[in-house]
Amino acid sequence: MTSIVALAFLIPLGTALQRDAREDALAEAARRSAVVSGALAVGADPSALRRVVESAAGNAAAAPPVVHGMDLGAEPRAATGDVDRAIRTNVPLVADVSGGVVRLEPVTVAGRVLVVEVFVPEAALQAGTGGTWLMLILVAAGLVIASVIVVDRLAARAVASARGLVQAALAVGDGDLDVRIQPGGPRELAEAGYAFNRMADRLVTSRTDERELVADLSHRLRTPLTVLRLDADALDSDDTSVGSFSAAELDRRRTIRRIRQAIVTLEGEIDVLINTTRKTVAQEAAPGSCDVSEVVRDRMVFWSALAGDQNRSHRVIGAHTRIPVPVPRAELAAALDAVLGNVFRYTPQGTAFEVAVSRRDGYIAVRVDDAGPGIADPDRALRRGASDRGSTGLGLDIARRVAQQANGSVSIDRARLGGASVVMLLADPDAAPRQVSRFGLVGRLAREKETGTRRRWSRQRPDGD
Repeated sequence: MTSIVALAFLIPLGTALQRDAREDALAEAARRSAVVSGALAVGADPSALRRVVESAAGNAAAAPPVVHGMDLGAEPRAATGDVDRAIRTNVPLVADVSGGVVRLEPVTVAGRVLVVEVFVPEAALQAGTGGTWLMLILVAAGLVIASVIVVDRLAARAVASARGLVQAALAVGDGDLDVRIQPGGPRELAEAGYAFNRMADRLVTSRTDERELVADLSHRLRTPLTVLRLDADALDSDDTSVGSFSAAELDRRRTIRRIRQAIVTLEGEIDVLINTTRKTVAQEAAPGSCDVSEVVRDRMVFWSALAGDQNRSHRVIGAHTRIPVPVPRAELAAALDAVLGNVFRYTPQGTAFEVAVSRRDGYIAVRVDDAGPGIADPDRALRRGASDRGSTGLGLDIARRVAQQANGSVSIDRARLGGASVVMLLADPDAAPRQVSRFGLVGRLAREKETGTRRRWSRQRPDGD
């Protein structure tokens, strides 16, 4: 487009320069004709008139003027018809001849009309225009080349931006929601790039929210499922291998067995769902934080109602002040539900329990004690997938991974109530960092002190009782 505009400007410019050169040549011819016409008007004799004609030639290359109607020795070039037309109209005119043009100017001398002819060669008509046209052609060619280079660069940027947008869209289609592009190129493609990045961000947020919702729903399903499991355990025996039973009794016991098997199957499916969803959310979601006391109070609303149904005495200690921890709320709630679920599942009805929260020595402790039979092998119970009670061991594993997420740990010991005491230690984000050398006697004593602190948390009541 730029080259077309440039040519549209340069062509009229060249034509105007050529027209100026022609007008200059004809003006010079008019001057020479005026010299001869003046000599004729004053009635110069033939010899003087020849000298005037020779002087009007200007140089040897120029043809001398010709006077039609007088024999001055010069050969005329104009056609007879053009000469007659000049005499008839009695005005100067320009006529084309071979090799250029002639200017015919009529002059009245003693009642006769003479015509002064001045020849202007083609070279004089185009004097200087050849270089001008060459310069204009070179300028036009330069503009065309420059416009091609600029258009090529702009097109390359547009193509690169479009290709990047296509590749990013294909990556998102393949499931990679982390891909982003650097908007560039024309304004429309840059706006499309910003819109794509915004869409990808919203997709990530939407998928994370969806998976967190699934994880939270899974935890909430597991809690009432524990109630179903306890109610199923309270039913009569489902053994049909010993003794003789009526058809109605056999049918009732088989129904109880199916209920218990369905609960076990549902528990397994929910465990898989919790495990898978939490792993995905932990990989994609940004680290969150929550208030330990608020989580404990919220979850105890449900567990307190269930404890009342089973005649379990219970109490909550230290959950009246705000204590933030670097763990997402859903994660901490799932860990607390898992530990409390074990209390209700593996201890007899009427067994007392308590939940305590406190902070000390750079850690926040969430302790769950019960008055049940305790855990015979704490180390085995903390190993992933292992349990002394025939379950998947997922409950304590959930608590352990949540504690490790907060740079803490889980320990099991004998509770003051007589049963098991499960303590989740979480790093206190508000605690002042301790700068301890890792080398020499000072470092060894510091590490032993830290280990002793963890052990004291598992053996002592976090609230100081």
